[in-house]
Amino acid sequence: MAKKKNGKSIKVVLAYSGGLDTTVAIKWLQDNYDAEVIAACVDVGQAEDLKGHAARAESAGAIKTYVIDATAEYANDYIVPALKANVLYEGVYPAGTALARHLICQKLVEIARKEGATHLAHGCTAKGNDQVRFESSFAVLAPDLKVIAPMREWHVSREEEIEYLKAHGMKVPVKVGSPYSTDENLWGRSVECGVLEDPWVEPPADAYEWTKSLSEAPSEPQNMIIAFEKGVPISIDGKAMSPLEIVSKLNQIAGAHGIGRIDHIENRVVGIKSREIYEYPAAVVLIKAHQALEKHVHMKDLSAFKTLVEQKIAEMVYGGLWFTPLMKALLAFIESTQEVVTGEVHLKLFKSSATVIGTRSPLSLYKMNLSTYGASDGFNHEAAQGFLELYTLPLKVQSVQASQVEGTNGINAEMLGHMNTKIKTQAH
Repeated sequence: MAKKKNGKSIKVVLAYSGGLDTTVAIKWLQDNYDAEVIAACVDVGQAEDLKGHAARAESAGAIKTYVIDATAEYANDYIVPALKANVLYEGVYPAGTALARHLICQKLVEIARKEGATHLAHGCTAKGNDQVRFESSFAVLAPDLKVIAPMREWHVSREEEIEYLKAHGMKVPVKVGSPYSTDENLWGRSVECGVLEDPWVEPPADAYEWTKSLSEAPSEPQNMIIAFEKGVPISIDGKAMSPLEIVSKLNQIAGAHGIGRIDHIENRVVGIKSREIYEYPAAVVLIKAHQALEKHVHMKDLSAFKTLVEQKIAEMVYGGLWFTPLMKALLAFIESTQEVVTGEVHLKLFKSSATVIGTRSPLSLYKMNLSTYGASDGFNHEAAQGFLELYTLPLKVQSVQASQVEGTNGINAEMLGHMNTKIKTQAH
């Protein structure tokens, strides 16, 4: 590995989390690359002491630190587009960790340009998804900058990391008593490692922080109305709020009802399966409400095609491909579908379940006079006969043709001749 560039120390912008791996990375980059390290802490709603993290980075040897509040940007520019696309990786996971990584990468590149850095660095391991997300994003946003991954280059155990810091007289930033590896941001929380690595073992109660268990959840349901305008959530129970405020509020309310727990065997980008525990109270409620409203305002073919696009977007978010031309094109399609997604959704929250109990929209394609079986029925019943003649015509043609090739198969000659004559007549 090259320690210097043109005989000078290299300048590196490091994605700094405040944890053990990235704290070790600061000193390791100095020892192995003669690097001047700038530590960047990006706030995406993880509810941590980022100023404390910055102080820790400086004590570890960082020449400069950045603490960036990106929570509103994360809500508006990442969570809202993901909500419009109903992003659920493998139909289950709202992909909050993956989503936030793209914004963190964006901020790191901005800092690198400002500081004249030549390298970017992250604390991801060789087995995880995040290395893919960081380096795929860097490849698009800053293809000229080199990337260093200390934890991938230096195959070291957690115990060895701790000894490394102690040997250099540095404090060890380890959470005492926590058996899990966790990550959280505004959209959700992920938990892994420890006993959770055995998929047969029920997640212990201490794995959860955002959501109540069924026994702890309220014994009475709570109803609420969420309003959307062009696919964007704008209010809860008539009170106007920003997307950031709505997500924060719903995390509290829905989490208290035990909503948002996800236990998932997941296919990682690197080809292995992992057992992941997630808490996504707001995401589960908002995606369910958004999907219900879309059913009111989208035609059948649009709904079916959008579902395919949603699946592709979810896979791309998970795989670190937010900044690609294809993602830009797919998100443009999603945005075009949201012009009519305006209305209100009535939900009941109770014992880990968010149930849609009502929807309404000024742009709804649901028309009572066409759907009702009552006296106000406006559907043209006589038209059904002609419709069915045409709808079933290709089925009859195929059946007759198959009978001629394979034998009548129960269709007698007189009936076959009659059907042939009728089909020929209809064709002319």
